Amino acid sequence: MKRIIPVSALFLVVLLLGTASCKKVLDLLTFQINDSSTFQLPATGPLPIGTTGPVIALPGVTVNSTANSTFQNNNTAADYVKDVTLDRLALTVTDPADQNFDFVKSISISIASDAAGTNKVPLASLNPVPTGQTTIELTPSGQKLDTYLRSGTYTLFTTVEMTQLGLSKATTVRADSRFNVKADPK
Repeated sequence: MKRIIPVSALFLVVLLLGTASCKKVLDLLTFQINDSSTFQLPATGPLPIGTTGPVIALPGVTVNSTANSTFQNNNTAADYVKDVTLDRLALTVTDPADQNFDFVKSISISIASDAAGTNKVPLASLNPVPTGQTTIELTPSGQKLDTYLRSGTYTLFTTVEMTQLGLSKATTVRADSRFNVKADPK
């Protein structure tokens, strides 16, 4: 009986240490990639009363991702990436300074690994867009995005449904994205 207690205590200590070290390994393999890009919405002018706002599909914007440097900083490489998902996508009006998102009814952004958009998938969207805001946060689609962040560049395609207000001036918007990444070490 006396031998059982020390063996059980030893087993408990080994179990606790093993769990702690496994968590440290998992923490080393989980990190985030932060990217930023800008796009411009063209002026539409006010719309006739009683009409629905137009839907504008913007040309793709190529993003030079920080993925490769982030992979290196985390002792891994694109080939070892196992799981990438969008954690956050925030849009901020940067020009003109007095503009907000009142001209947008809904917005959706898709991602593709090339400018042609051959493998485009939904990235994030927001419907309805709240009024009076200069920064909005879109809802991630939940898509698995490994393919898109492995190459170091990807293309974002934005579709905007305008409100009846329209847009009197071209408006520049910054997109700040944060991706959660799980990868094996090199």
